[in-house]
Amino acid sequence: MKLLQKLVGDVEVNRDLVLLLTIGGLYALSIALSNTFVNVYLWKQSGEFLDIALYNLSSVVMQPITFILAGRFAKKIDRVIVLRLGVSFLSVFFFTVLFLGENAAQYLILLGSLLGIGFGFYWLAFNVLTFEITEPETRDFFNGFLGLLTSFAGMIGPILAGFIITRMEKLFGYKIIFGISLTLFVIAVITSLFLKRRPATGSFSFLSVLKERKRNDNWRHILHAHFFQGLREGTFVFVIVVWVYIATGSELAIGTYGLVASAVSFICYFLATRLMKPSFRKKSILIGGTILYLAIFIIITDLNFTRLIIYAVVISIAYPMLLVPYVSLTYDVIGKGWKAAEMRVEYIVVRELFLNSGRITSVLAFIFTITVFNEEHGIPGLFLILGAGHLVIYFFVRKVKIPLNKGGETYSFSRQQKGEGDSGGTSV
Repeated sequence: MKLLQKLVGDVEVNRDLVLLLTIGGLYALSIALSNTFVNVYLWKQSGEFLDIALYNLSSVVMQPITFILAGRFAKKIDRVIVLRLGVSFLSVFFFTVLFLGENAAQYLILLGSLLGIGFGFYWLAFNVLTFEITEPETRDFFNGFLGLLTSFAGMIGPILAGFIITRMEKLFGYKIIFGISLTLFVIAVITSLFLKRRPATGSFSFLSVLKERKRNDNWRHILHAHFFQGLREGTFVFVIVVWVYIATGSELAIGTYGLVASAVSFICYFLATRLMKPSFRKKSILIGGTILYLAIFIIITDLNFTRLIIYAVVISIAYPMLLVPYVSLTYDVIGKGWKAAEMRVEYIVVRELFLNSGRITSVLAFIFTITVFNEEHGIPGLFLILGAGHLVIYFFVRKVKIPLNKGGETYSFSRQQKGEGDSGGTSV
């Protein structure tokens, strides 16, 4: 605690803030170590894109369902209990993967569902607790420090996991990595026991916030933008990492891909956060979305590791250009919305509903494509359609009009900055 105080200077750091940062760091490292490799682990057992798609579909279907349930629990019971449920389900997920071993590919729906439930409970509670535990003067520090932890984990996790896996025989390395992730989540569960309980008050008005899009044009535009964001994420997040493995046959190559992408992303997020001006937000979203779409042409014509690394660098430059202003705009809209402070849980839930609807549509389109068409030609063609999702975001956010200095609640939630090849749950 004293060491952290020295690092942050005059910022008042309380016990719960340190505990929440610790849980966030443990989550980031565990996901960075293992989650990308679960898709490859299942691919090595199955060899079928359809099976990997079903695993991811079950995850993105369970996330919005769990968010609604978690939102109700957060308003009716206790936010800390919801966080504990999330970390516990993620622990059960990794335990189940370890227990099933080489039979894991036979239980794709179960595994995907456990992961989706874990993500849903964890991110709903973490977002709400971030708002409640931090103060306006500590929120920037918290988000910044958590961003550093997440970025650091994203750089060392995949390359370390790839190194360990390639040094072990058969699938033994995977078991070691999944075992480490399980241990980290168990530590996170224990850490959560020290968080001060936060009993809930008020009713859960999910439908009211959902209907608010009919009265609030800004909210409707942002929700539609999130659907199209999910349209790209749903499929790209697992296909890219499998493509890296197909192109190289090496888990270490996946780790290298993750290291390069995270390192470039870290630098660009740092720059974007400090250089982005509100007046340039929409133009930045357009530029970022355009680059993300054009990047697809690097890999759909000729798939090899060099092109995949170039692709990783390009999208890692483009994502911060898009997500930094997009996230800020999203929370500006929520902050100026109807009963923003009172209904913050409901706003998160509704946003996740639209985001995951896009992901579900994406994975269903992928399943249809590989079932009807040849994978070699069908997947690149589908990518040209789904890959436009981030570009389409601009055509909704350009309609958003935020009145300046008109009151309302201004705040931000913690978020995971996620790219392709990372399956860490919610993206914003």
